[in-house]
Amino acid sequence: MFAVTAVAATAAQELKLTYPVTAKGNVVEDQFGEKVADPYRWLENDVRSDPKVAEWVQQQNAVTQGYLATLPQRGWFAQRIKSLMDYERFGLPRKAGANYFYMRNSGLQNQSQLFVRKGLDGAPRLLIDPNAWAKDGATALADWEPSDNGKLLAYSIQDGGSDWRSIKVLDTATGKVLKDEIKWAKFTGISWIGNSGFLYSRFPAPEKGQEFQSLNTNQAVYFHKIGTPQSADRMVYATPDRPKLGHGAEVTHDGRWMVITSAEGTDNKFELTVIRISGSKWSKPQTLVKGLDYDWRLVEGMGDTLYFITNKGAPRLKVVRADLSRRDLYRTACPAPAKADDVCMEPRVTFDDVIPERAETLERARIVGNRLILNYLKDAASTAEVVSLDGKPVRQITLNAIGTATGFGGRPGDPETFYTFSSFNQPGAIYRFDSNTGQSTVFAQPKLTFSPDDYKVEQRFYASKDGTKVPMFIVRKKSIATEGKAVPTLLYGYGGFDISLTPGFSATRMAWLEAGGAFAMANLRGGGEYGKAWHDAGRLNNKQNVFDDFIAAGEFLIAQGITPKGGLAIQGGSNGGLLVGAVVNQRPDLFAAGNAAVGVMDMLRFDKFTAGRYWVDDYGYPGKEADWRVLRAYSPYHNIRTGVEYPALLVTTADTDDRVVPGHSFKYTAALQAANPGGKPHLIRIETRAGHGAGKPTDKVVAENSDILAFLAQWTGLAMPPR
Repeated sequence: MFAVTAVAATAAQELKLTYPVTAKGNVVEDQFGEKVADPYRWLENDVRSDPKVAEWVQQQNAVTQGYLATLPQRGWFAQRIKSLMDYERFGLPRKAGANYFYMRNSGLQNQSQLFVRKGLDGAPRLLIDPNAWAKDGATALADWEPSDNGKLLAYSIQDGGSDWRSIKVLDTATGKVLKDEIKWAKFTGISWIGNSGFLYSRFPAPEKGQEFQSLNTNQAVYFHKIGTPQSADRMVYATPDRPKLGHGAEVTHDGRWMVITSAEGTDNKFELTVIRISGSKWSKPQTLVKGLDYDWRLVEGMGDTLYFITNKGAPRLKVVRADLSRRDLYRTACPAPAKADDVCMEPRVTFDDVIPERAETLERARIVGNRLILNYLKDAASTAEVVSLDGKPVRQITLNAIGTATGFGGRPGDPETFYTFSSFNQPGAIYRFDSNTGQSTVFAQPKLTFSPDDYKVEQRFYASKDGTKVPMFIVRKKSIATEGKAVPTLLYGYGGFDISLTPGFSATRMAWLEAGGAFAMANLRGGGEYGKAWHDAGRLNNKQNVFDDFIAAGEFLIAQGITPKGGLAIQGGSNGGLLVGAVVNQRPDLFAAGNAAVGVMDMLRFDKFTAGRYWVDDYGYPGKEADWRVLRAYSPYHNIRTGVEYPALLVTTADTDDRVVPGHSFKYTAALQAANPGGKPHLIRIETRAGHGAGKPTDKVVAENSDILAFLAQWTGLAMPPR
C-alpha cells in the first residue's frame, strides 16, 4: 500500500512522555502544482478492520491515560461533574391523543428513559428504558414520535454513537414492541400519516466493510405501513438523477399535506416538494419551490394554507404563507408549440408575508392554538412572543434573564405548549404555556446543588481584526468579577454552518467555574446569530474571519484582565475542533492549552468520507483550485510546523465516529507529535464505542470531561478548591 519508514519514538524530556512510534508512508500527491505529503494516510483506515490502526489507538490511549492519571485535578473534576449531573431532569413533553410523552433521567443514568402519562396529571409510566439495551450503556434512544392518537410510537435506536439508525414501533398501552423494524435510516425524522404508518429517510444499504466510511448518496423518503416488512415500504420521493440531494419529509397536523424538503449540502438552501394526501390516495409530487437558493422551513399547515420561515428577501428571516388550493401549482409559460419542461414552468403559488423581517434573527415559529409563537435571537440570547395568525402582536413571553428558550411545539386548535429555559448558571426548567391566556406554569424544575446567584453572566462586544464587533458571553463567580481578578479561562467557539451558540447549562462548565475559573463563549462569524450575512462572513473564502474572531476573543480576555497571560485554554468540537487546530497553528503563543474535539483536521480530504461531502457549502470543494488554495492555507494537518512551541493539546475523538471520521484526529495528532516531541504534551484520547457525541452514556461523559478539564487546568494554572 505504501512504503514505511520508522519514526523513532521520542521523549518529551520535561514530562518524560514517550509517544508511540507512528509509521510514515511515502504518499505524496501533486495538487494544483504543489507536492502535498500525506505520510499518515494509513491512519484513515477503520479501526474495526485494520489491526495496525487498532494497535496505534491502543498505544496512544495507554500513553494518554498514563499521563492523565498523574494529574491531581482529575479526581476532583470527576467527583464534581458527577455531582453536578446528579439531578432529576426532564425533556419537553409531547402530547398525542390523551397521552403525554417525555424523557426523564433520575440523575446519573447512562441514558434517559421515555415515560408516558395519561393526562397531564396522570401517573408516569415507564415506556422505554435504553439502559437495558447494552452493558456499556452506549446504545441510545435517538428520535421518537407518537402516532396522532398516541396509541403507537415509532422510535429510533443509535448504537455506539453511529449516525445510522434502526427504527422500531411499540404499542403505548402495553409497551409491547411490534415486529416492524427499519434498517439503514440516517439523517431522518419520523413523521406519521395519521395512525397507519410513518415517513422516514434512508440511504441504500452500504457495502459490507464500508458502513462507517463510505459516502452517503441517493437518500430517499419511504412510507412504512404498520404491520408490514421493510421490503414492502413504499418509496415516496427520490432523485436518482441528482444523487447528492438529501430529503426529509413532514406532514401537516391535519394530514392534508406532505412537505418534502431537499438539500444538497449543509447550507439552509432548500427545494420544496408537496404531495396532497386524501385518505389513502396521494397526489403526484409537485414542486413548490425550485432551486437551492433560500432557506425554507415548514411551520405548519391549516387546510390548504401552509406557513413557512424563509430568508428569501429577508436575511434575518420572516414568516410567509401560501395558498395551495389550486390543483396545479405550476403553469406552462412557454410559447406554443414549445415543450412544457422545467424551463417553461412558472409557479401559480405566491408567498405572502405574515411576519416581516426584523432587526433580530428569527429562530423558529410554531402555530399553537390559534396563534403564532415566535422565537427570536437578540445578540445570541432568546426572546419569545405571541402574535395572531395575521401577524398582529398579542403578548411577550417573559424570560427574565440572559438565556435560551426552546420548544413551543404544539398543534393548531390546542393552546397548550411547553418550553424550556436555561442559561449558563441555570439548568433547563420546563414550563407549560397557554397561548390563549399567556400563563406559564412550571412543569419541571431541577433541584440544584449550587446557587445560580453566585455567578455573573455578562455579554461584551469586542473588535475583531477587521474591526467587526463580535459578541461574547463571559461567566464567572461574582466574587471574582467584583475583585477584578484574572483567572484561568476556558474560551469556547464554533463559527460555522449557520449554527448559533446560545447560553445553556453544562455540568462540565459549572465544575470549571466552581474551581475558580472563568468561561467565555464567542459568537464568531460563520454562525447564525445575525442571519445570513453573519454566516456568509465566516465561510468559504471568508473562513479566516472565524479564526481572526477567535484569536481576537483571546486577546480581549487577556487585555481586559479576565485571564492572565499563560492562563487561556480553548475548546471546540467538530467544526470547532477545526477552529482549535487552525488558531493553534496561527497563534501558538496566545494559548496555554487546548482541546480539539472530533475535529475536521484534513481540509484537503474531508469530502471523501461519510457525510463530509455535505460540508462543501461551508468549506468549499477540495477539487477546485480556488477553494483548495483557501483550504490549504488553514488546514490544521497541513500547517503544523517543526520546532514550534505549541500549547499543550489534548485531542479527543471516538473510534466509531462516522460523522467526522477519527482519521482526521489520528493524522493531526501523529503530525503534531512528530513536529515537537520534546515540548508540552500533545496527546489524543480515543473513546471506544462512541461517535460524534450524540447518545454518549453519562459515565463516558463524566470520564471524558474530567480528563479534559484536568488537562486544561494543569496547563493554565487553575488550582483546585480544597476538598
